Amino acid sequence: MAPAAASRIAVVTGASSGIGAATARQLAAAGYRVVLTARRKDRIEALAEEITAAGHDAVAYGLDITDRAAVDEFARAFRTVGVLVNNAGGALGADPVATGDPEQWRRMYETNVLGTLNVTQALLPALTGSGDGTVVILSSTAGHGTYEGGGGYVAAKHAEHVLAETLRLEIVGTPVRVIEVAPGLVKTDEFALTRFGGDKEKAEKVYAGVAEPLTADDVADTITWAVTRPPHVNVDLLVVRPRAQASNTKLHREL
Repeated sequence: MAPAAASRIAVVTGASSGIGAATARQLAAAGYRVVLTARRKDRIEALAEEITAAGHDAVAYGLDITDRAAVDEFARAFRTVGVLVNNAGGALGADPVATGDPEQWRRMYETNVLGTLNVTQALLPALTGSGDGTVVILSSTAGHGTYEGGGGYVAAKHAEHVLAETLRLEIVGTPVRVIEVAPGLVKTDEFALTRFGGDKEKAEKVYAGVAEPLTADDVADTITWAVTRPPHVNVDLLVVRPRAQASNTKLHREL
C-alpha cells in the first residue's frame, strides 16, 4: 500500500547500521521519503546516497537523540511526518544486578527510553498533522520477559514497552497509530559486539549453534508490513523470533 502524499515522510532513528539501515531501505522502496538520523553522519550519508542511487528518496541528518535541544531543532523542519521509527537503542554489558555498571544502565536508559521519548514528543505534532501518522517503537522480547545478566537492558526495554502502551491509550482518537515491534534473537554486525565492548568471542557465543537467527532484513520487513497496513489497522504489538527461539531463555542450538 503506497503512502499518501501527506504522510510519505518516514523518519528512522539509529539508521546508520543494522535494523535501522535495513528499515530505511525497505521503507524507501515502499515509497516513503526517508529521513535517516544517527550520530554517525558519514554512515547515514552513504546510505542516503545508496538509496537515492536505487531510485528512491532519502536524506541524512546527524542527530544524537539524547540531546533534547538538537531533537527539537530537527523536528522544527517538519510540518507533517507520516512515520516515525524509533529504532535507536542497544544493550551494554551482561553483568548480574549485583555487579552491574550503573553508568551502562544510565546510558541504556537514556538512549532506549529518553531518546525515544524525545523524538516522539518532538514529532508528535507533525505526525498528527499528517492526518495519518504512525509511531513505531522497536522494543525487544527483553521488554516482555526477564533473563539473567540482562537487568539493565531488560529494564530499559520494559520501559519502552510501557511508553508505547501508555501513548496508545493517551492519543486514541487522534489520527496516529502506535506500533510496537519486539524482536527476539537478531544477528547484526554490531549489536552483540557493542554489548560486550568489542569482544568478538563473547559476541559470537550469543549466536553459536543457532542455524538461522533473525536478520536485520527480517525485522525491517516486519516493520514495513505493519506500517503499510490500511490506516484503520493498528498492529499494537508484534513479537518476532527465529524458529529456534521459544523464549528469552529457551533457544535451540546445534552444537
